[in-house]
Amino acid sequence: MDRFLAPTTSEAMAHSHLTENWFSWDQDHPSFNETLVAGCASYQAFNRYLSDSDLLIVPRTRSELQSVLRRYAYDSIHNAISVSRQTLQPGGYSRICGLAEKSIRNVLSKDDNTEVLLALHAPKLASQPASERTIPSAGIRI
Repeated sequence: MDRFLAPTTSEAMAHSHLTENWFSWDQDHPSFNETLVAGCASYQAFNRYLSDSDLLIVPRTRSELQSVLRRYAYDSIHNAISVSRQTLQPGGYSRICGLAEKSIRNVLSKDDNTEVLLALHAPKLASQPASERTIPSAGIRI
């Protein structure tokens, strides 16, 4: 994870703050902290992708990868909004999504991050002998 979002990045610090203070993070500020939620959402999107906990369709292109990461970020944003006791300001949801999407784009644009992330879950069927090929998530031999 440090390769993509180091512990000193605003996203990692936001994630740390929210996870350590899950029951009270929203009371630290007089209004809903959009930047904090967006940073945490971006971090959690990459963390979820790296864990491969529920990746059903493996992305093959940057566009598909970005779509998966955005969807994961939106899930995190929805979770934060649902537990918050603060009122979301008009246009807040769009701003939060925009900040999280910008963070995701920045990470994917840095160095070879996109290629590394795409290769992480890419099927490796062609390099294996036909007798050893399996569909990874199903354990089915071809």
